[in-house]
Amino acid sequence: MADGLRVEIHGNVGAVIMDRPPHNFLNFKQIHDIADALDEMQNDMSIRCAVLAADGRSFCAGADFAGDGVGGGDDEVVGGDATLALYQGSGRLFDVTIPIVGAIHGPAVGGGLGLAMVPDIRITCPDARFSANFASLGIHQGFGMSVTVPHLLGPSRAAQVLYSAKRYKGEEAVKIGLADECVPNEQVRDRAFEVATEIAANAPLALRAIKSTLRLGLGDQVREITQREARIQAELSATDDAKEGIASVGERRKGNFTGK
Repeated sequence: MADGLRVEIHGNVGAVIMDRPPHNFLNFKQIHDIADALDEMQNDMSIRCAVLAADGRSFCAGADFAGDGVGGGDDEVVGGDATLALYQGSGRLFDVTIPIVGAIHGPAVGGGLGLAMVPDIRITCPDARFSANFASLGIHQGFGMSVTVPHLLGPSRAAQVLYSAKRYKGEEAVKIGLADECVPNEQVRDRAFEVATEIAANAPLALRAIKSTLRLGLGDQVREITQREARIQAELSATDDAKEGIASVGERRKGNFTGK
């Protein structure tokens, strides 16, 4: 299998496990490798549900826009060609027709939160952190979160998550709807497999049909909205506020924004 990714099959349940510890930063190649693995599973009628999980400290701590397969360098601007390529690739993940259970065991931040929107059901734990941190960086959300977060939470709760840039611990993530169940840290993956196994006991054609209806058109919406997301990210990345946001996060202080 591809570097940084592990695939396992447990009966009627497939697992796609990111293996780029400690933080599993996403790049263009990783997105497409995940999509390829899920495509193979959905083409196998014996696989009725998938688990998306990760090794290391974080589920996914964000995007690596200069990573392998992107074509961008270390000076790649957020919102540039590499960003758009990564975001457009994410649309494939929302086309997958088999149910997906996410095991969110640590930080899911920025693009990592975008990836956490891919599963239909999310199992998490007290040590997890869910955050759309874009506003604190002085930039616009990406990874299709302009449609996937409202799709999950509704417009008002989505606005709260995106405007505040707050980090939600596992219990609070369940309370507001970012996750579905919070279990002890060491039980996250086992519980995700339990839920996936319960789902996989059902008829595969029915499961695929139900999933396709529940997420009808979402992949197309993601591909369309990422064009806008990447363009605005590029515009905002050139502002003084973005420079201040990045500096303030690195220095662990509140940003002193000026609107310039």
